Amino acid sequence: MRIDKSEFRLDCTGDVVKGDFIQFTEDVYCPKTGERLGQRINWVEVVGESYGEKKQQHTFFIVVLHSEGVTPLADETKTNRKGRNIYKYGTRRTIWVDEDERTIALKEKHERGKVSREQRNLRRGTENNIKIGRMPVTIPVSSRWKI
Repeated sequence: MRIDKSEFRLDCTGDVVKGDFIQFTEDVYCPKTGERLGQRINWVEVVGESYGEKKQQHTFFIVVLHSEGVTPLADETKTNRKGRNIYKYGTRRTIWVDEDERTIALKEKHERGKVSREQRNLRRGTENNIKIGRMPVTIPVSSRWKI
């Protein structure tokens, strides 16, 4: 598939949304040894996203438009990537026909992330990432041992 690589010029590191066409670089490892083989550059369309409730991991569902470098991915491959891997070396995107529509999608994404973090903090018993934990309890000596 032919793409115009010069169209991927807006930095969107940390702010990818469904509907974006993005470029990112990722490390490639040998599946048998775990040895780093090098890097590949991917140009993809983001077709979906999810936010892991337990570990707060953002996952993007992507379709490969083009890939270069070590073991490039085939065009039109459907796969997924964790946000931390898409953002690791910087991420660039194309301009939307309606950037206001993208702004709305970005606000919705951030709101979902905020709600998810608040729910996680409630489950963990934390607030603003500060551990509340259990209050220390002093047990009188007389109740610990029978005298």
